[in-house]
Amino acid sequence: MFTIMAIKLTPRNSSAPEAQEILTKYGCIIQTRIGLHEASKDICSQSGLILLNLLKDKEDDIHGLNEELNSIDGVTAKILSI
Repeated sequence: MFTIMAIKLTPRNSSAPEAQEILTKYGCIIQTRIGLHEASKDICSQSGLILLNLLKDKEDDIHGLNEELNSIDGVTAKILSI
């Protein structure tokens, strides 16, 4: 079983710094992190998606991470167990 968290940031530029602080705080439970946003030579998207693979045996920390991220304006985090 995998515990995955999907995090949407909109607007990315203003919500990312606070989200990054929280991700750093909970860094010990993050096994893999993938960040996605549309970018080209002329444009950088204002919305971003972060996917996290989390340690499944750290449920209290996972729920704390989820709550703290969702408390930021422009951030939506969801936990998926697959």
